[in-house]
Amino acid sequence: MKNSIKNPKVILVGAGPGDVDLITVKGLKAIKNADVILYDALVNKELLKHTKLNVKCIYVGKRSCSHKFKQEEINKMLVDYAIKYGTVVRLKGGDPFVFGRGSEEALFIESNGIETEFIPGISSALAVPTNQGIPITKRGINEGFWVITGTTSTGNISKDIALGAQSSATLIILMGLRNFSLIMNEIKKYRHKYTPFAIIQNGTLPNESIVIDTVENYKKIIDSIDYTNPGIIVVGDVVAEHPSFLEEEIQRVLGVSF
Repeated sequence: MKNSIKNPKVILVGAGPGDVDLITVKGLKAIKNADVILYDALVNKELLKHTKLNVKCIYVGKRSCSHKFKQEEINKMLVDYAIKYGTVVRLKGGDPFVFGRGSEEALFIESNGIETEFIPGISSALAVPTNQGIPITKRGINEGFWVITGTTSTGNISKDIALGAQSSATLIILMGLRNFSLIMNEIKKYRHKYTPFAIIQNGTLPNESIVIDTVENYKKIIDSIDYTNPGIIVVGDVVAEHPSFLEEEIQRVLGVSF
């Protein structure tokens, strides 16, 4: 296909965890200069207000079983729009390379001779616990963290959950709410029953919510999960650093006492 634009280009931009203020300065600059934007489901649409006049903004998001376009179609759109219009921004929630299929898209784009640029974003795996006052690591408690998908391409839970649970690391599980019971049952095999966990939904947004409990009580909060909203699961002793954890523990003890 002959290029109609002299220098077609695709920029993979991480939009951050949700709060519009958490996009990078470089990412926002790319949005402002784009000729076309293809954006995902978890991207805050307020960011699209920063585009040039009459820029094509195309929703290509995937949520659960609802896919606007197949991945192969998205790949082709990125190339075709770059050739036709110039600079295309592929706007992805969080960071493009953290469970975002950014590397697959980049490979296809580059194989078609199109210049590719990458602008990192703040992953929800890092930003959402921090926003709630949960340290991912803390001296004397743990020495690392695992970021794991809660649902593999086959729909099963990742084998890394069991491996991570055998360590002292904080487990940060993305896309795992629909497999929550399976995940917690696996973690229970290796972590003590009083290990705290948190489910944080709509992280960094005004309607952010958090539920905290311990591994042994995970079944009590299943009914409180809103599966229509995105969320992450954080497991580990660092969750006890959340301001409300001690209050909830006291209530549980008082409840047992009476």
